[in-house]
Amino acid sequence: MSLKLNPLNDQQLAALDQLTQGLTKEQTLWLSGFFEGRLSALGSSFEGGSSLPAAAPIAKPESMINLTILYGTETGHSQGLAEKLGEKAAFKNINAKVLSLYDFNYKKLHEEENVVVVVSTHGEGDPPDMAEDFHKYVTGNRAPDLKGVNYSVLAMGDKTYRNFCKTGEDIDEAMKDCGAYRITPMVKCDVDYEQNAEMWMNNVLLNLQPTESGAVNATSNSAAPATGVNGSASMGKAFTKTNPYMATVIDKVKITGRDSDKEVYHIELSLDGSGIEYEPGDAVGIFARNPEDLVEKILENTGFELDQQVDFEEEKISIKDALTHHLEITVITYDLLEKYYEVTKDEKLNDILDDEDKLSDYLYGHDVLDLLEDFPFKWNANKLVSILRAIPPRLYSISSSMEYVGEEVHATVSLVSYERKNRLRKGACSNFLSDSVQVDDQLPIFIEKNPAFKLPPNGSKIIMVGAGTGVAPYRAFMQQRESLDMKGNTWLFFGDRRFKSDFLYQAEWQKLLKSEYLERMDVAFSRDQEEKVYVQHKLLENQKEVFEWLENGAHFYLCGDMKHMAKDVNKALLEIIKTQGGISVEEAEKYVKNLKREKRFQTDVY
Repeated sequence: MSLKLNPLNDQQLAALDQLTQGLTKEQTLWLSGFFEGRLSALGSSFEGGSSLPAAAPIAKPESMINLTILYGTETGHSQGLAEKLGEKAAFKNINAKVLSLYDFNYKKLHEEENVVVVVSTHGEGDPPDMAEDFHKYVTGNRAPDLKGVNYSVLAMGDKTYRNFCKTGEDIDEAMKDCGAYRITPMVKCDVDYEQNAEMWMNNVLLNLQPTESGAVNATSNSAAPATGVNGSASMGKAFTKTNPYMATVIDKVKITGRDSDKEVYHIELSLDGSGIEYEPGDAVGIFARNPEDLVEKILENTGFELDQQVDFEEEKISIKDALTHHLEITVITYDLLEKYYEVTKDEKLNDILDDEDKLSDYLYGHDVLDLLEDFPFKWNANKLVSILRAIPPRLYSISSSMEYVGEEVHATVSLVSYERKNRLRKGACSNFLSDSVQVDDQLPIFIEKNPAFKLPPNGSKIIMVGAGTGVAPYRAFMQQRESLDMKGNTWLFFGDRRFKSDFLYQAEWQKLLKSEYLERMDVAFSRDQEEKVYVQHKLLENQKEVFEWLENGAHFYLCGDMKHMAKDVNKALLEIIKTQGGISVEEAEKYVKNLKREKRFQTDVY
């Protein structure tokens, strides 16, 4: 295939020339990054499957650009993006170093030439643990003079929360106030962050200017290709959120008893021949469709015809298709409420937006149909579609190890179903998996790496704390340890409602205990006695031994509900360290922070 030097016709070329007249240098650079990001999203292949002919190699000039890439993360996404930027920088012969905010000496921030920060916002506007000290330093009364420092910020967040990307916003504004020069504007990313992050990276690298420090060789501590479980470069890199793999369902089993008031399913998916690889601690992303009855009720409320065409991602699709497969309707976000108010100007909705308690209550458990019923408005179909966000894939902690199960991936899924306002509510993906998916069906999936939740490489002691489906990654951990014949040094704290109906994977844990791969197990079933007992109570009951394990180098893992269980376990852990260590609360907090700094306290909460 031959490539035209100018693939645009005269009319397109004239229109492009007119659009770009009068652009500043900064605007032109931004557009350059934008189109590089679009090209990256399209991949390297051109029409017909051919690729650009290889150009003669050009010797790279020696780098005169230094770049420090800092990340603060809870789930590992910011780390992954920081490392990707490090690889891109090394490819462009930029001397890049990638550091967590735990490992960076923030008191020397003023000595940096070019620094970028990739940081998430945790909970309701708080910095992740590893970013706390840095955030406090740059935003505090003793903020440094940063004149001569070039910087940019990539802020990660979730528009479900009111304080979307607040940590990144704080750092961006503080560094500007300290005199640093913003080389590219801050970019804020929602859960679908890939394209925005890609454009931000390209803009950062385009806008970096050589320093006067002299030439240095390009190095990066993250430039090596990702390796899979067998040590080889991952063949499955081609399968991503934007290019999912169609995995065949090979097993689906309900693992809660008939008397349980919950439905939990164990689902096994084939990866045969895909080249996909994952590690214990990673997550599997699954694309699903919205509940049919909710789609029907929304169409009934709005009066839209099923086949009415709407604009979605530069194409025309039916409103029913958009609501079923492409738009988030089972969950509402703060961002959606703001957009809804901007169109409707409904004062009742404005009252909710202005009241923190009312807002928190409304965001929890309501869906798009509630919005339409509670704040009526004569919607245009395209206008409604324009304010709804694309439905993101749901992430499930992987409950298997490739060393143990081979080319399969397992997930543990709890059906989200509850009554509110006399209407049954259902989770989009859990409902789809429980009600619609059968063995031999195919599901679009991808692997979401989680470098922030990993087994210690040396077989150290591990304490695993989880409730309900929070036990899923520990099944993967134990399969991995068994495959490597690592016996003992493992302690599981598991909690759920009832022993008889909710003891997930009970037979497997008993087998592991008998074979001594699992050294200890303590369980808490909250509904089996009058006074409720949870995992944090079991930790406190065994606090002497728990503290001894920590003092002997144990890694502590926590997986499950962020709002309640995780907070209670964190509180119990602080109490254990304070009491058993004979230290103050402040010293116990420093002890926990040091565990996190050493990656000996890892969380996977949701």
